[in-house]
Amino acid sequence: MRITQGTFSFLPDLSDAQVAAQVEHALRRGWAIGIETTDDPHPRNTFWEMFGNPMFDVSDAAGVMLELRQCRKTFPDHYIRLTAFDSTHGTESVVLSFIVNRPKHEPGFRLIRTEEAGRSLRYSIESYAVQRSPEGERYGMRQE
Repeated sequence: MRITQGTFSFLPDLSDAQVAAQVEHALRRGWAIGIETTDDPHPRNTFWEMFGNPMFDVSDAAGVMLELRQCRKTFPDHYIRLTAFDSTHGTESVVLSFIVNRPKHEPGFRLIRTEEAGRSLRYSIESYAVQRSPEGERYGMRQE
């Protein structure tokens, strides 16, 4: 199952050259870049873990790509996404977000059906990743 979240999610994975072009696009508009990781890409899990600080002072895509390579080295089997923040309205608003790394195997989600009072049914989804092992040990990589 391929996780489809963010911009470009229905396209094939972007090459590093294409990622760098998107970063340049964001930097030209004055947007700050952040790198985030997770091993549980549940659709309601909107707050992934930051890898380092948001790059407010970076003006060249090469700096972002260097940080992205380090993140991929540290978390090779996690989802990694780049986010661009626009602060022109006085708040940090995400204006661009896309996945730049995926685990080799994406386990997907399962549908959970719960029967409630009065013959009502409640549906929710759960990532198969959370069933396997504790956070940090999923996808075969243990974080110390």
